[in-house]
Amino acid sequence: MRDISTGPHATPLALDLALTIRHDGHGGVADDLGRPEALTAWVREHAEALPDTAGFEADAAALTEVREVRAAVRALFAHAVRPGDPSPADAHRLLPVSEAVRRLNAAAALTPTVPVLTWDDGATPLVRQEACTPVPASDLLTAALARAAVGFLASGDRERLRACHAPRCVRYFLKDHPRQEWCKPSCGNRARVARHHERHRAEAEGD
Repeated sequence: MRDISTGPHATPLALDLALTIRHDGHGGVADDLGRPEALTAWVREHAEALPDTAGFEADAAALTEVREVRAAVRALFAHAVRPGDPSPADAHRLLPVSEAVRRLNAAAALTPTVPVLTWDDGATPLVRQEACTPVPASDLLTAALARAAVGFLASGDRERLRACHAPRCVRYFLKDHPRQEWCKPSCGNRARVARHHERHRAEAEGD
């Protein structure tokens, strides 16, 4: 079992989980994890970053567990971007920070692991995390997602986290350069157009 809490997959996996809440293109919000089969597809798309998920098939219980972790992640993302505003997708129903932290820690503990050393002749010593006892695949998944979120939130990447406030966007993103305001160029274009229209509307009302 790979330990992704401090590895290169932690940040993108935590972000990708949060971004399964997105704008639906019609002024509303869509949930990419709306049904168990959608979670199954998402896990397969992220198989490289997730441990021991070959053959995973989500059921309603697994979906509920993952969505609960996602709610905790998004609440803590909202906390991390302060004093900036959170994503408008769920700003009105965020978990309290203490509950979000408790939920992540509980999920991360679903799969107790121990470090196992391997050192083949002529190779570099490697440490991998192995489950202490057999656990359900859904617990492996939930724990892995929670640990990825914990790893990201405890890393320097957290300082670059921002909520995109372009019209209709509800995404979180990592700020790559000092002047970046939006998650992607198309959002920047929409924001500039909206500002232009607002400025002209205000000027017209002032005449």
